[in-house]
Amino acid sequence: MSNRDISRRSFLQGGLIAGVGVTMAPLGSQAFAALMESQVTTSPQKWMNHDGKVRVRNDALSKVCGEKVFARDIRSKDMPGWPQQQGHALLLKATKADRIYAGYDLSLLGAELQPDRIVTADDLKKDGIAWPEAHSPDPLLPPGQVPMFIGHPVAILIWHDFERFRKAKLKLQFNEAAIRYGAQAPLYQRDPYGSFRFVRVGGKTPFDEDTFSSLKDSPLFPTILARKPVWNAEPKQHGNLTEQGMYHAQRIDEQLKQPPEDWLLFDERYKTQSIEPAALEPDNGNGWFDAATGTLHFVVASQCPFEVAQECVHMIKPSRFGLKHLNMHPGYTVGYGSKDNNIFPFYAAVAALYGAGVPIRLANDRYEQFQSGIKRHPFDIRYQLAVDKNDLSFQIFRADMTVDGGGRINYSPSVAAVGATAAQSIYYMPQNDLAVTAYHSRGVEAGSMRGYGTLQSMAATEMMVDEIANRLGVDAIELRRKNALKSGMKNTQGAVPAGALRLHEILDKASQHEWWKNRQARKQAEDAKDHDNWYGVGFAITQKDFGTGAEAPLAAIEFNAEGQISLRHIGTELGTGMSTSQAFVVSDFLGRAADEVKTAQTEWPELALSTSGNPYLMSQAEQDAALRNPRWVAKLASPSSATNSAFYFSHATREAARVLFNHGLWPAAVALWRQGPFGGQANPLVVRRENAVWVNGELTGNGLAPIPFAVLAKKAHEMGLVTGVSVHAFNRWSWAEADFVIDGVRERLPLDGLAVKYGDGAVNAKKAQMTSAGFHLLDRQNAAYPATQLNNAMVTYYSPVATIVEVKVNKGSGEVSVLNHHSWVECGRVLVPELVKGQLEGGIAMGIGHALLEEMPLYEGGPGEGDWNFNRYRLPMAKHVAVWKQTSEILPPLSPTDPSKGIAEVVMIPVVGAIANAVAHAIGKRVRDLPITPARVKEALNG
Repeated sequence: MSNRDISRRSFLQGGLIAGVGVTMAPLGSQAFAALMESQVTTSPQKWMNHDGKVRVRNDALSKVCGEKVFARDIRSKDMPGWPQQQGHALLLKATKADRIYAGYDLSLLGAELQPDRIVTADDLKKDGIAWPEAHSPDPLLPPGQVPMFIGHPVAILIWHDFERFRKAKLKLQFNEAAIRYGAQAPLYQRDPYGSFRFVRVGGKTPFDEDTFSSLKDSPLFPTILARKPVWNAEPKQHGNLTEQGMYHAQRIDEQLKQPPEDWLLFDERYKTQSIEPAALEPDNGNGWFDAATGTLHFVVASQCPFEVAQECVHMIKPSRFGLKHLNMHPGYTVGYGSKDNNIFPFYAAVAALYGAGVPIRLANDRYEQFQSGIKRHPFDIRYQLAVDKNDLSFQIFRADMTVDGGGRINYSPSVAAVGATAAQSIYYMPQNDLAVTAYHSRGVEAGSMRGYGTLQSMAATEMMVDEIANRLGVDAIELRRKNALKSGMKNTQGAVPAGALRLHEILDKASQHEWWKNRQARKQAEDAKDHDNWYGVGFAITQKDFGTGAEAPLAAIEFNAEGQISLRHIGTELGTGMSTSQAFVVSDFLGRAADEVKTAQTEWPELALSTSGNPYLMSQAEQDAALRNPRWVAKLASPSSATNSAFYFSHATREAARVLFNHGLWPAAVALWRQGPFGGQANPLVVRRENAVWVNGELTGNGLAPIPFAVLAKKAHEMGLVTGVSVHAFNRWSWAEADFVIDGVRERLPLDGLAVKYGDGAVNAKKAQMTSAGFHLLDRQNAAYPATQLNNAMVTYYSPVATIVEVKVNKGSGEVSVLNHHSWVECGRVLVPELVKGQLEGGIAMGIGHALLEEMPLYEGGPGEGDWNFNRYRLPMAKHVAVWKQTSEILPPLSPTDPSKGIAEVVMIPVVGAIANAVAHAIGKRVRDLPITPARVKEALNG
């Protein structure tokens, strides 16, 4: 039975999935503390200054003092009501991908160390486990088959005590004797994970209608023959969309084969490597299945607890285990994207089912994390760029990309598509033909990781642009300025990026930087001073999209009569500081930050929403039909990924706060100001809501007496005004909108779900409406959803970052050292500057590692064999990243109302291209394959 045969009703509706009750109590939350029969107390450390600025993260004290908020730290004795005994499990894996798996042999453990339970593919089939389709087939490899990849799990081994588990693991690790192999066999084969082509031919000017583009018309999809994409559609100028696209692709090809004499045609190849995310916390889960009540209690580390809960229920519900309730505890986690769409939580959940009443912990050590943790996709890229030598304008950009997705599909199609659509970086391309294919391989599974394909493609683009400038003999920043996108221009899919583009502002600053203006003189001086090294300066600028094109944030804000503010949010704290920033966003309309913040909340019964269909594949007609249901939304909830907290999560938080202000605090303030004869102090003045201003936590405006928040809260409750708001929003490169009647006032909002709570003093008629988990669920009217055609836009929200780097290259060893670097960031309104700087510094360190140090073999001899750790894998250390000298500049917003932009991914990208360009400046030769190792430097010098 497929897990998709079960009803897909959302567990947002009454906390149910397919009839299974679901509760969420995140570690460290008030709900979790309630389970432990204790109270959560506010940290004595003040995280906000009196001036309304953030002093420290609001979770700082709990983290540094070792409170158990990370899933990895939890054992059964830490969990209320769990048995005290803690069991442990490990995944047994096949490490030869060219041999038939013939079963396991655990005789090396002897009788004493044998597992208490062994779970195999046969058990999953026999017991009716409906493994999530996104992570299928063969989560456990059956005997008689060839592994899909090196490190394919074959069994879950379970011990009920730690000591026997520890001893057995020591015997099993690095020991191939536990797996029996049969005859040699061909490698596992399957069709590509995904293949796409984005063709655009612009109009006469960048602002005219496109002749053809993905947004206006369609992306192109190939026929798959012999496991390869074949673009065999007949090119027709007036045929169907695919034929039209191939016609324009053919025209582009003809121009590149016979370019005008005044064009420079650049044609080179770039390669990027597989990367280990090296997150602080390896994958883990700890679960106890209480057969007596049919309850699975589950502690999990995930960026998307909503999806894990959903899939766990659909996986277990059809089985013999009789699941009636899932009680899940998502913890704080760190993953750089790698804990999004991760198969590991499902192995952990299944291990708990077979624990025979003993809680079972499945947790990777570092060897296991290298062996099976999600990796960055390696790219093999061929770029062609035609440049008019007269005016330095880019004319045609063509790319052919091959992406290695490893042994499971994961997000490979999406990563490939995003990598291709990001390849233009900051530049306007009048014509483009960008093709990309993601393939299966026997390597470790690749998926979501910081950068998500854009690091690979944009670093190569910046290397290409620099090399073209050198060939043309022009200043590389000037070439960038000539071709950088301006506001209103289109990207390679034909979509107009959101808002004002400030790329030229950054380029102007960079061109005046001392290192750049005087780079030749600095090189001569440094080379003369240091005879052992070459000196070089490099620059790169990129802009990365943020969001997925199907973002669905949820947030709820309430205040009590004493003036305490609480915030619930769908977002998970990954170390980005979202819990701090979202608490701070509340102050935009409430004048002060939230006192209590609950993250990773997945129970929203007050909204009672449902969904159907795939938001990326739904037709306009299907969406229009679905919208007849006022409770339908295109997507229920977003995971914490795609750099979505600053913009998308803040949208939900801010809109909830806006409704709370407009329909709760503002009417209360007006009532207080109008006390007295003839309307009191407000009567002689014109009182407008748009003139309201918070000053030191007190509301004023138009010269009216400031009112403290606590006084307003008390008055709002007395009057029975709106004192709680819960919202759902949806974004497909544009926000869904609807009309809502809030406490008798009609208002159009960029939301598609809204519920409100009335104050203590509300009349009985109003209180009677609060029948949806204590809220009044409002019926939306005149809903307007973003057109499904916007899926073809792929991206519209961008954040730019530029970096300039000084390096030296040792003449003897070829080793590259980063001396210093400076970055420029444009991220709209900055919520917490320290968080932005922290993201920038950490991202640059990761980028330096990608550019110079980090690399693993993809297949045999690589991490899939289980013997890789940090003793073999080089990560950047303080000495590699100019930790004490680096500087940065955050551009101020254009106005106080600028939205905040997501920057957590883009910050690591430009430093990669900048280092490659600095090395080229230093040695006079190009290294196009990453990382730039001493061996590759020597090869370039000798080439």
